[in-house]
Amino acid sequence: MRVLLLGYGKMGKTIEKIALERGHTIVGKIDIQNRADMEALKPADVDVAIEFSAPESAFGNITYCLKKGWPVVSGTTGWLEHRDEIEALCKEQAGAFFYASNYSIGVNLFFKLNRQLARLMNGQPYQSSMTEIHHIHKLDAPSGTAITLAEGLIAESEKLEGWKLAPQDEEGYLQIVAEREGEVPGTHIVRYESEVDTIEIKHTAHSRAGFALGAVVSAEWLVGRYGVFGMNDLLNNLD
Repeated sequence: MRVLLLGYGKMGKTIEKIALERGHTIVGKIDIQNRADMEALKPADVDVAIEFSAPESAFGNITYCLKKGWPVVSGTTGWLEHRDEIEALCKEQAGAFFYASNYSIGVNLFFKLNRQLARLMNGQPYQSSMTEIHHIHKLDAPSGTAITLAEGLIAESEKLEGWKLAPQDEEGYLQIVAEREGEVPGTHIVRYESEVDTIEIKHTAHSRAGFALGAVVSAEWLVGRYGVFGMNDLLNNLD
């Protein structure tokens, strides 16, 4: 599989290492300094693009790839106000687009646990909140993973109608605290508090390797398919 990497920071380098270990070829490593190199590639040069760039670059990168006919796996967060446009373009181009806020298998199991716990909490005297912790280089807040968790929790809750980023706090809204420290790959805590106790579920990533492996496996799965996909599609169709 010939892979184009869009975004060559720490995550891009980890994806490159895992892709090479799995027998794939890297045909380009694109960042803001060498974007012209992507324009030199022909449609037949790339089997799939894996896009982990920056919020301000993602929409343009994904649009360019879809118009070239390249399937795209994206994990960049902070650009999702344009997601409907990308999905419409994917269908218009008869292309393939795969997006996840987090490619870790463990995190996706955590998403399911989060929704189940939120259902159990309906009618109980608990106040929910969330904390997410990431490295100081992360540009968006809250994280895409935190937003996915919040959306899942809100969808199951009878009391919540949305979320707010701390220090904003409003009745009927889930408060998300976003912390940036050191080189933390990603920690997410969903908390329920009452007068008598506190219940927490927590996911802690120990490295970027789990995210990178999930992205490469998603790219392998996406090649040869057409449409808009996410992690549930992958997990439900793995052999």
